[in-house]
Amino acid sequence: MTVVVVSGTGTEIGKTVTTAAVAALALASGRSVAMLKPAQTGVAPGEPGDAQEVKRLAGDAVTTLELARFPEPLAPNTAARRAGMEPVRPYEVATAAEKLAAEHDLVLVEGAGGLLVRYDDEGATLADAARLLSAPVLVVASAGLGTLNSTALTAEALRARGLTPLGVTIGSWATAPDLASRCNLADLPQSAGAPLLGAVPQGAGSLTRPDFRTQAADWLAPQLGGRWDAGTFTGREAPRGLGVAG
Repeated sequence: MTVVVVSGTGTEIGKTVTTAAVAALALASGRSVAMLKPAQTGVAPGEPGDAQEVKRLAGDAVTTLELARFPEPLAPNTAARRAGMEPVRPYEVATAAEKLAAEHDLVLVEGAGGLLVRYDDEGATLADAARLLSAPVLVVASAGLGTLNSTALTAEALRARGLTPLGVTIGSWATAPDLASRCNLADLPQSAGAPLLGAVPQGAGSLTRPDFRTQAADWLAPQLGGRWDAGTFTGREAPRGLGVAG
């Protein structure tokens, strides 16, 4: 995989930290990595955004590119319209990703919010950019109540557009997860129709860079460069009587 699109089932669920973990593991394996943020919202000029956060956690070797920045924390098309700025179009995202892919082993394209958040007034979404790139999509989901529905809807939207869900990761796994979160470990792969590929611990983004880079392999599966195992994790964390869903 040269280009991987990272999308969430919603906002504030750990997309950026998950992206940073994937980037850190790729760097550790000797691969060159770029991170593309099509639209950064809710960040003023000069303030660090998601791209800078990935670099802070994963390492300065990550090439970062932000196509547009809108100051208000809104959907990209709404934020662009209110700022009087041009929106980001899917072909611009695809073109930028392809240019980065020509010079890097891995390009991570991190969306804003969920998969079908609008980027322009015509209704273009991150899914349209992924389709232009023919790129697999890594779905980052929350762990708790409601995640099965949002994950299933995201996976269904991907497949309806001819896109492949690479897998699903939990963006923030609590130190003391509730019952719903623990049960969802077995059910998430069924909802996604794709494997569970990791669980990033809550608070991982507050680690120092050396600790983050060292520990990232324990959060993500071998498909993403780590050593995390869904069967072992689910067997330890899920309530008794629940198996591992395929």
